[in-house]
Amino acid sequence: MKYSGIEFKEKMQKHNFNLKKNYGQNFIIDENVINNIIESSNVDKETLVIEIGPGAGSLTYKLSHNSKNVLCYEIDVSLKPLLDENLKELTNVDIIYEDFLKANVIQDIKKYNYKKLYVIANLPYYITTPIIMKFIEEKIPVDKIVVMVQKEVGNRFKALPNSKDYNSLSVYLNYYFDVKKLLDISRNVFIPKPNVDSIVVEFKKKYNLYKVKDENLFFNLVKDSFKQKRKTLKNNLKTYDLKKIEDVLKKHNLDLSVRAEQLPIEIFVEIANFIC
Repeated sequence: MKYSGIEFKEKMQKHNFNLKKNYGQNFIIDENVINNIIESSNVDKETLVIEIGPGAGSLTYKLSHNSKNVLCYEIDVSLKPLLDENLKELTNVDIIYEDFLKANVIQDIKKYNYKKLYVIANLPYYITTPIIMKFIEEKIPVDKIVVMVQKEVGNRFKALPNSKDYNSLSVYLNYYFDVKKLLDISRNVFIPKPNVDSIVVEFKKKYNLYKVKDENLFFNLVKDSFKQKRKTLKNNLKTYDLKKIEDVLKKHNLDLSVRAEQLPIEIFVEIANFIC
C-alpha cells in the first residue's frame, strides 16, 4: 500500500468515494506517523487489535503486519471498495460494517485466539468518550486502548489535578486506566486537513482497582463535585454529609472551600468510602 495524498485522492475518485463530515472522516496518510503509533503501542503477534473506523485502511495495513489479527468496525459501507483494494492481500484482517456502539464485541471476538486485546484507532472527537465507556460498561476484556484524538479532547483525558482540563471524566477514566500521552500528531498528516492538531493517548487497564465500597456513590460524588467547576465542594455537595466530607479533607490539610479540580482520585475514593 502506498502512502501519499495523490494516490489516496486518485483511489477516492476511482471508487466515487466522498468524505463525510458527519462521520468525522480525516484519513491519515503519513507512513512515519503510522509506524510511530504502532511502535509506541507495543503491538505484537500475540495481539488481537480492534480498530474502530479504519477509513481507507492506512493504519489497518500496518497493524496487520505487526499483530496476530485485526478486527475492524466501519460504519460507512461506501468505504468497502476502497478498503477491499487497499487490503486485498491481507489474510488476518476482518471488517464488520456496523456502528461499533451497537456491535456485540464480546461475541465478535470469541472466534479469535489471542493473548492481548488492544484497541488502536483514529477517532472523531465526538465519539471517543462513548466508545471508551462502551468498553467499561460492557466489560470488554481490553488490555490497552490507544486512540488518536483532537488535542483538546486528549488533554482532558490525561489531565491531572490542579490543571484546567481536569474534570469528572478525568477522574472516571483514571479509575479504570492509567492514562498518558504517547505522541503529538500534526494536522498536516491528514486528508482533509482538520482545523486542530491531535495527540495519541494510551489507556492501560488497571488490574488493581481502587477499593471503593459503593461505585455508584463514588461516581455520583465525583460528578456532583464538578457540577459547577468554579464552585467549592461546600456549594456543589450541599446534599451530602458535609461534616464527614470535611473530616476527610482535614486529614489532607484541606477544607470545604476546596474545588473539585484540586483533588486527586485517592481523596475522592476516601470521601466516598467514609460517607458510604
